[in-house]
Amino acid sequence: MKYIERTISEELKHSANEYPIIMIMGPRQSGKTTLVRQIFSDKKYVSLKNLDNRTFAENDPNGFIKTYEAGAIIDEVQRVPTILSYLQTEVDENSIPGRFILTGSNQYMLQEKVTQSLTGRVALLKLLPLSLEELYNTGKSFSLDQIMFEGCYPKIHAEKVRVINWYNNYIETYVDKDVRLIKNIENLSLFSLFLKMLANRAGQLVNLASIGNDCGVSQNTIKSWMSILESSYIIKLLYPYHKNFNKRLVKTPKIYFLDTGLLCRLLGIKKSSDLQTHPFRGGIFESFIFSELEKTFTNRAEKSSLYFWRDKNGHEIDFIIDDAKTKLIEVKSARTINSDYFKNINYYYKQSGGKEKSFLIYSGEEKQYRENITILPWYKMAEITNDV
Repeated sequence: MKYIERTISEELKHSANEYPIIMIMGPRQSGKTTLVRQIFSDKKYVSLKNLDNRTFAENDPNGFIKTYEAGAIIDEVQRVPTILSYLQTEVDENSIPGRFILTGSNQYMLQEKVTQSLTGRVALLKLLPLSLEELYNTGKSFSLDQIMFEGCYPKIHAEKVRVINWYNNYIETYVDKDVRLIKNIENLSLFSLFLKMLANRAGQLVNLASIGNDCGVSQNTIKSWMSILESSYIIKLLYPYHKNFNKRLVKTPKIYFLDTGLLCRLLGIKKSSDLQTHPFRGGIFESFIFSELEKTFTNRAEKSSLYFWRDKNGHEIDFIIDDAKTKLIEVKSARTINSDYFKNINYYYKQSGGKEKSFLIYSGEEKQYRENITILPWYKMAEITNDV
């Protein structure tokens, strides 16, 4: 597969000069293996997806590590999470920076083991699907509808694959194999139905009771299933921003999918042109913007400072970045600007004193300035996060 340069590469190299173990986590097919084999091409490579390697690591972890004591890339480490405690002992004896490079596609199975065994010994990085910046660097051109429909998984852009077939296989493999690996769910067809129902709620507040009623399962089951999806980097919950306000605010998180290609497939969208009149176009566009903003944090190896704001009266700011410069971001899928689009930002300013920078991202082509609000076309949204 053609290699696409990843923004996180420099951070990965830097971390490998500081820590004996580097762990890269992210959704399956996000390019983790390709990335580490490109950057650390001099290291031996072993995949725990291979049954013989996995059996060796499970039955004789000390012998497995001694085989690779000079250092190695250990792929799919979530399949044998017990190996992490043995790696701890090994690097405590020999803590050469960048000795072991690990990849994993599930936080659910790894987070506790990493916290228990490798604190202070490991640099944790996340690799999400390709960002707009990474795609632009390939020289590829695309329309908004095309990129929302195709999504940003590397294989779709590095090889000639049929998008719908690829996502069908991705979903089937994820549900039939990965979900079984994470948790013993007896009714996988019901889990698949839940996944599609969640797609119809992307960008909306979480309502466990409603989802549970539609699926015919308990709220606790829905909560458990959502944690599986979040730990697999399929969805992410966005939490509300509560600073500096005495008003009654919404405390429930919102649901977003981290890739709109997957979201479109779950919604049954068959071609990019369908997006122009699709009733859920606004939600897909908002999810697209969310995923791009989220990637800016993961690619810098930073904790996300992304939130939303909504009060009990329905006033809402789609996204708030809470860093050195607080930024308000409204998202509109229209190609033209309407003055009504500014009302929530202006309302927020009245409550906060109006010291925040504000942006409106839309699907049009021109950058504009109105009422102290910077209006950006979707392909220039990086100006928000580059303004530090």
